[in-house]
Formats: sequence, C-alpha cells, structure tokens
Amino acid sequence: MNGPTGQALLRMSNQGNNDVSNGLRPPLPYAEIVVVRHGETTWNASAKIQGHLDVELNEVGRQQAIATADRLSKERHVSAVYTSDLKRASETAEIIAKSCNLPEVIRDPELRERHLGDLQGLPYHDIAKLNPKAYQAFCSHKSDQEIPGGGESLDQLHLRCTSALERIAKKHTGERVVVVNHGGTIREFYKRAAPRGLPMGKVMNASVNVFHISENGDAWIIKTWGDISHLKGSGFLNNAFGGDGKSDIG
Repeated sequence: MNGPTGQALLRMSNQGNNDVSNGLRPPLPYAEIVVVRHGETTWNASAKIQGHLDVELNEVGRQQAIATADRLSKERHVSAVYTSDLKRASETAEIIAKSCNLPEVIRDPELRERHLGDLQGLPYHDIAKLNPKAYQAFCSHKSDQEIPGGGESLDQLHLRCTSALERIAKKHTGERVVVVNHGGTIREFYKRAAPRGLPMGKVMNASVNVFHISENGDAWIIKTWGDISHLKGSGFLNNAFGGDGKSDIG
C-alpha cells in the first residue's frame, strides 16, 4: 500500500465533517465502492498528457486489467461496474465486468479525467516550454484556476467526480460496485475522504482503492488505498506516471 496506512486513513476520516461510528465505517447503510485506475496506455508510458483525449490501453495495460479482474472476481460479489466513457477506462471496466460475470458496464462521462485544456496531447516534461501560460495555470495553488483551452479547475473537477460517486453510492446502498476511472479523479476522491491533507502517494495504473460511502454521501471512509498486490510478480507493474501528485493526467 502506498501512502499512509489504512488505520491512519480511518482515523483521518473520523475527523471534521466525516465523523463515523468508531472510526471504522460510515453509519449504515453504506455502499462499498471499489475504485480502480485504468490500465496503462502508450501515453502513460511515454509521459504525454491525456486529459479528455481518448487513448486506448496498451498491451501492458490490458494485462494489468486482466490481473485486476481476476482479483476482483475472487472477492465479494460485485453488483455493477461503472466507468468513465474514455476508452482506457471503458476497456479496463469491460475486462473486469466479464470476469465478474456482469453483462454490461455503465458509462458515465462525469467520471472522466480532468480536462487539461491546451496541455492535452503535450509531452509532460516539455509543457512549461511549449505552453507556459497553461503550465502556470496547471501549477497554480488556486483551486478555482481554470486551464486555458477549456480546462477545468480543481474545484470543478472535485464537484463533478465526487457528485458522480455519491450518486452511484446512493443507488447501490448495501452493495459492492466497481468504478473505473482516472488518476486525477481518484485523487479528488481521496481529498474528499481525507480532507486534512495526508499524503496520498502514487495512484498506480490498475490500483485498487476501496471507499465506504454513506447513503446520503455525508461520510466517506477509505478502507483500502493504492493496493497493487495483484500486480506484483506479474511483470506488469509500471511507474504510475500521471497519478503521483505532480500531474493529474491519467
């Protein structure tokens, strides 16, 4: 597990507005949401900014998705699989759904990665030189700073993706569902559950992150964070570019 331990996260989530019973779980009823980052793409591997651009999985990413699907199929029953409508997430979700004997995946554009405006399609390590204005906006500490070219602010991203996850949790109270999406959105889920700023570590491709969310969305608990145990020894563990806190481009 990357970042703080599970118990530390549970204690963290029991502060402020996220009070929970005994620091272990939200007041029942709640939904168990298994959030999975999509498998690797060629743009992840070459450090290019994806955002809303629709890039498919590469072969490493497909094998990561297969390993994740195999793991989830052996755990508690999954009632539904949701996904961002971008190909890299949808393909990962389809592999998981098939392994869990579910006939379909539910695509939701509200689960998309952050729109990164004029930075999309650029090599990450060259963006400061290629588009300094957009790069400055991307690096801004102002959460309401939008990125030139139609890019979202962090506030806009947070509202969009956390509202989507709360909607899913309300629909599936008492159930376990899988949600496949992106490094940037998963980071926002973490912030919602642990708002006081515990370091989150890297959000690896095909990592498993489990949240318990109360029916009304008031309480979020992180039960598992950054679990890649199913990838270790498989030869398909990558460097997680795009989910490491330096860039929300996954």
